[in-house]
Amino acid sequence: MRLNSLSAEELYQYNRKNETPFNGRFFHERTKRYDRSLKAFISLPEKTDSPGIPYALKDNIMCRGTRTTCASQMLWNYDSVYDATVVKRLRSRGFYVMGKTNMDEFSMGSSTGNSAFFSTRNPWNLKRSPGGSSGGSAVAVSTMMVPFALGSDSGGSIRIPASFCGVVGYKPTYSLISRYGLVEYASSFDQIGPITRSVRDAAFIVQFIAGGDENDSVTRELKTDLLKEIETPIEKKRIAIINELTDKCSPEIKRLFNTAVEKVKWTGATVDEISLSELHNSLTVYHILSSAEASSNLNRFDGINFGLRVDASGHEALNVKTRSSGFGPEVKRRILLGTFVLKRSFYADYYKKAQLVRALITEKLLTLFKAYDAVISPTSPILPPRFSELKDPLKEHAIDSNTVVANLAGLPALSIPMGMIRGLPVGIQLMGAPFHDHILLQIARNLEKSFGLYEDGNYPVPSLKED
Repeated sequence: MRLNSLSAEELYQYNRKNETPFNGRFFHERTKRYDRSLKAFISLPEKTDSPGIPYALKDNIMCRGTRTTCASQMLWNYDSVYDATVVKRLRSRGFYVMGKTNMDEFSMGSSTGNSAFFSTRNPWNLKRSPGGSSGGSAVAVSTMMVPFALGSDSGGSIRIPASFCGVVGYKPTYSLISRYGLVEYASSFDQIGPITRSVRDAAFIVQFIAGGDENDSVTRELKTDLLKEIETPIEKKRIAIINELTDKCSPEIKRLFNTAVEKVKWTGATVDEISLSELHNSLTVYHILSSAEASSNLNRFDGINFGLRVDASGHEALNVKTRSSGFGPEVKRRILLGTFVLKRSFYADYYKKAQLVRALITEKLLTLFKAYDAVISPTSPILPPRFSELKDPLKEHAIDSNTVVANLAGLPALSIPMGMIRGLPVGIQLMGAPFHDHILLQIARNLEKSFGLYEDGNYPVPSLKED
């Protein structure tokens, strides 16, 4: 087998047909070789010959036998006490966790440079960010250290690193995948999803992990076979380009996107340009609401129940010292912003107003999807930045300006590679109507074939260079 080009779907089918199950030695050896310079993993087990198919797990998802640190000093020694639902479901199909991947602390960031432990490097250029917050997972897949990985996406945390690393990142409709075992950042935004090397693999993995779960009250059953019509042509589909999602993109990304749009038209789909002015406020609304939810969710890290504890005299002093020592700068910024907007004197001006705008954006998008099957845009408005360019938090936040829209409205969305600029991958994002994931994946698969980047095992190989 050509293991560096086989998909997760092919490996799974191999295991079903052969009495001797596949083991992950190839991937473990490859990880030892590549991860010295890339630092995709926070933890790796010593065992290298486990039977089954390995995958990488973002370090905010529980798996017994591993630590779940969320890339934070606050949880540096926290041992997972149970398995997340997604981990259980994959294990029942013969998959096992090879290691836990690096991330932005508590998923707060778009660079994987906000980890408390180290920064993960982009395999296409080691001085550049792989995106975040699921950057370690994307790097592991891009370099074939694993055939696929799981991440979480609250505002683009799967799709941005997929774009920056040249792979596929899929955020299913909110509530299709159980969040049980995912350490919460912003509960009404968070969604677990796969990072893979093809659209088929993304659909294949979600078939295993989606569905209702009594431990997550918002989950729903997956009622459609995601692979059944994934190869069906899309000549009757209607696709929209929202100008507000392209007008902030760099000129070179716009040019590549325009070329990609012409290839989309080759599929026979209808493509229209439209305007949706409400989206101008989407990034601001996202940061107000997600920070408010983060402020509430992270209140449990008090130095008493679990995690880091910095001793001090008195409960309040212990709380303050522990949180001051345990949380990094970006997490502190978002907790402070969230606490501010939830304060009684500012609640109506910020939090309540942001909720109203979120509802308006959702309503406008749902109306749009009555006429269109998908919306396309560049995944990110910029190329993967150098770490030296990310000293201003506002610049890092802007990386997510196109991706937060899907989380605000609970839409399915994914990023697939559309080409290269100056040796760096660039992704195109597709968004669809809620619970129409099968249609979105069908369109994405047709575009993937039209772009011709990932056919017949023709996977681009990262250069691991420095500029």
